[in-house]
Amino acid sequence: MKRPSSKIREEIARLQEQLRQAETREAERIGRIALRAGLGEIETEEGELLAGLEELAGRFRQDNERSHGRKAASAIRSDRTSVTAGPAAGGNDEA
Repeated sequence: MKRPSSKIREEIARLQEQLRQAETREAERIGRIALRAGLGEIETEEGELLAGLEELAGRFRQDNERSHGRKAASAIRSDRTSVTAGPAAGGNDEA
């Protein structure tokens, strides 16, 4: 049985709202973690910060894939870098 287009539109609208709510929860969670890590105090360009976070996300994805017995599509880097800024890394809080 085919569903009428109006029902499909209603379902799409409901799913879009669920997606918006899920993205908001994820953003709030990541934001709280970033603030606890001291990222709110770092004065840098948004693009530079985004690039660093993308690199970090890639490292977590690789770790996750390895822990599940899958190999990453690209070679796993052996020259992992560490975060060197902020109080947790032994840096000072001076700007």
